[in-house]
Amino acid sequence: MKKILLTGGGTAGHVTPNIALMDRLKEEGYEIYYMGSHDGIERELIENLGITYYPISSGKLRRYHSWKNFTDPFRVNKGCYEARKIIKKLKPDVCFSKGGFVSVPVVYAAKRCKVPTIIHESDMTPGLANKISIRRATKVCCNFPETIKYLPKNKGVHTGTPIRKELFTGSKEEALAFCGFTDAALKDKPVLLVVGGSTGAVAVNEAVRKSLDTLLKKYNVIHLCGKGKADESFNDRAGYKQIEYCDKEMKDMLAAADVVLSRAGANAIFELLALRKPNILIPLPAKASRGDQILNAESFEKQGFSKVLPEETITPDLLVKTIDEVYNEQDKYKEAMNKSKTSDAVEIIMALIKEVQK
Repeated sequence: MKKILLTGGGTAGHVTPNIALMDRLKEEGYEIYYMGSHDGIERELIENLGITYYPISSGKLRRYHSWKNFTDPFRVNKGCYEARKIIKKLKPDVCFSKGGFVSVPVVYAAKRCKVPTIIHESDMTPGLANKISIRRATKVCCNFPETIKYLPKNKGVHTGTPIRKELFTGSKEEALAFCGFTDAALKDKPVLLVVGGSTGAVAVNEAVRKSLDTLLKKYNVIHLCGKGKADESFNDRAGYKQIEYCDKEMKDMLAAADVVLSRAGANAIFELLALRKPNILIPLPAKASRGDQILNAESFEKQGFSKVLPEETITPDLLVKTIDEVYNEQDKYKEAMNKSKTSDAVEIIMALIKEVQK
């Protein structure tokens, strides 16, 4: 049986594209293994699927001063040793990396063990972990055609992002029931879905809650606020449901949504594109990131898929006004998205996997 080692972690965005590949890999007869961190979000997500999971030591690569910058290199070196030992035991035919800091020792070890490796870069420009790993990769997949120019010659392949099939099977009725939006006064209202990412977004959460009195006059609001970021004082508001994190229910939440307010992580926005969901993007600001979400959002706005609302400009009035504008012009956004040349990323990546493996 053919074997594949998947890696990637730190956020859900570094895991879900791997999950999207799994059904197809199983159809092709691959035995699937996953390597990630000991306590990252990837461990729970992957183990819940019954996939064999190998935890390794990992460190974070920081652009800012921290004492951990002096200790984490030792953890990364330990992770390289652990990954190499596991890879020698498993003897995978190919490795597929979705990025994140935990992937660096895995890709390094795969190269040392002569296992061909494919990396997937979600954002417009490669992140730090992938920048380090790219020179050890056989091929590098990317979401945006503009990314090719940042990659080594003959390595870059524009694939798009793998989308989980289950996202297309959601039920609006299931979402409304789950959120308690079943009363006659609520069930016919349009639904605003707020997605702050798997770790939540404080600025987005605050902006939505400050605007809630006005928003609830017109919309039901499903608020994915991030683990530990729920505010109990809002629990009894009719038409408002805050959820710290959801996995299986996400397909239903997306099916119910008429408008989505979201961060601009690449995987999230490509899912919105695939589902043709009118959206407002609030990218993580440059002062809190390397600016990748800003580039992602600008690309989607330029193509007519999204409306961008910079975090530093948000006021309750502007947020409500922007949501209303996108809802009222939803047909315009859907038309633009219908014209997009989205590709079947799963099949393109599967072809690459077969091409590079031993």
